[in-house]
Amino acid sequence: MNSHTFTIDGVSVEATAGQSIMQAADAAGIYIPRLCAHPDLKPYGSCRVCTVLINGTPQSSCTQPASDGLVVESDCAAVQRLRRDIVEMLFIEGGHYCMYCEKSGNCELQALGYRLGVTAPKFDYQFPEQNVDASHPDLFIDRNRCILCARCVRASRDLDNKNVFQFVGRGLTRRVGVNSSACLRDTNIDVTDNALNVCPVGALMKKHVGYHTPVGERLYDIDPIGTEIDASRDRVPMIERE
Repeated sequence: MNSHTFTIDGVSVEATAGQSIMQAADAAGIYIPRLCAHPDLKPYGSCRVCTVLINGTPQSSCTQPASDGLVVESDCAAVQRLRRDIVEMLFIEGGHYCMYCEKSGNCELQALGYRLGVTAPKFDYQFPEQNVDASHPDLFIDRNRCILCARCVRASRDLDNKNVFQFVGRGLTRRVGVNSSACLRDTNIDVTDNALNVCPVGALMKKHVGYHTPVGERLYDIDPIGTEIDASRDRVPMIERE
């Protein structure tokens, strides 16, 4: 099997043929933040949170294949600043009221905000009010929380073979629509679908399960996001706000 050797922040990393930079970093115990990337889905490269500098050029690590001799920077100030700005923009473009959200403590966006040191966005809030579809007896979609990562779109299409979701609209009005129907109750979506388990935020959720996990026992209550990948480190560092 062919292999490649490159560096991430000065650390030598080996990658097998076909691996992306993100996949090789994960295998080496180096966490690169991500939101649209998911291990069960093909790389998409839309959120840009996984941006790294590759030989000095910003590129998404989930879509860029690893190759010999690459010099990758993931922990430098410029990349961390870019990631913070992207995460802040996602917060101000959606209705992310974490204290009221059923996903709080299990939300990847919230957890990234903590890890990257995003305490209060410096940008003005600009999101339009989106509708909530709770027509289905077992699940709902709150488009105000959607970050347009397309995980549900891809999972429904590629894993569930249903094509329940699609994007409609442009700019600030862009949103996840229900394919061939006006509301969820008229689709063939089911609570066992993979699409329901990949949403990183509280946009697409099952009913009747919110707040069941006590505070302190939720996914990111104790360990920061990425801890399972950064296993080689004694402590997962939080980024200090500049």
